[in-house]
Amino acid sequence: MICCDVAILGGGAAGLMCAIEAGKRGRSVALLERNESVGQKIRISGGGRCNFTNIYTSAENFISGNSNFHKSALSRFTPDDFIRIVRRHRIAYHEKKLGQLFCDGSSQQVIDLLLKECAEAGVQIHLGCSVTRIRKDKTFTIVSNLGDFECRSLVVATGGLSIPKIGATDFGYRIARQFGLKVVETRPGLVPLTLAGPEGESLRELSGVSLEAEVSSGRASFRENILFTHRGLSGPAILQISSYWKRGEPIVIDPKQQPRRFVQKWRALYPNTPVAAWNVKPAGTEGYAKAEVTVGGIDTDELSSKTMESRAVPGLYFIGEVVDVTGHLGGFNFQWAWASGFAAGQYV
Repeated sequence: MICCDVAILGGGAAGLMCAIEAGKRGRSVALLERNESVGQKIRISGGGRCNFTNIYTSAENFISGNSNFHKSALSRFTPDDFIRIVRRHRIAYHEKKLGQLFCDGSSQQVIDLLLKECAEAGVQIHLGCSVTRIRKDKTFTIVSNLGDFECRSLVVATGGLSIPKIGATDFGYRIARQFGLKVVETRPGLVPLTLAGPEGESLRELSGVSLEAEVSSGRASFRENILFTHRGLSGPAILQISSYWKRGEPIVIDPKQQPRRFVQKWRALYPNTPVAAWNVKPAGTEGYAKAEVTVGGIDTDELSSKTMESRAVPGLYFIGEVVDVTGHLGGFNFQWAWASGFAAGQYV
């Protein structure tokens, strides 16, 4: 039996940040990661350069059942706070567009930064650790392939369902349900949309064509590029709207540029109709395999916005993507991971 003050399940952005903060406060911390290395999603993000924050982060850049829940954590750990850590580690970075900050080098630099901070804070990292069971008496007992861990505070930072090839599972939601916490229904977010039928078939010929457009679904609207693919639609504006889109609903695409190939195809599909706002009903999405995030998760009504602790189960915390807080495209999900991990790290 390994005894510690705090056990953290998941070595992603939120889990690592929480571990660092708890360790700095003198807590003994065990971080349990199922993969053979930490920071899998950090590694592949931003085309391998890690879009680690967005300087324009505000509460409006997030989707949640409670539009106020994330304000507290985001106000206590800001993009400037993370930028200060990046600078302290002498990592060169640049703004790509719209406030999105990327490493000049590689995303591995952000992982190395977090590992160095963990080492300095005395965090014990256990890799290849598969947890099979959790129980709570006065303390939590975690049963794993590496032995049993006992802790007073248990932090669930297991992420969502997006990108299963790097180890994403529903484990965090299963823990929540085990302890009687509500989970908001999940769906893929920041994901390409698919088109079917004759329209989808015909538009496949536009695969590779990109144009600027305003894309709307309900009250949400984004103006950026869209990209026609062999399966449907992608590009930043489509990824953004996908987090709001509900199956069966149309989206409205208002092209702001009209490349020749697009205009020719439009005239063939819709003769006598000027190129204007286009109502399209997606067949679906490309699913969790291609989704950057998971919309939905642990119901925020179950958690303290100040500490991220379960209201019903003292000592049980949920942070990062597993919670029902989903950022827009462009570094916002990392900022939520840092902020929620920081918040919990002050209290575990």
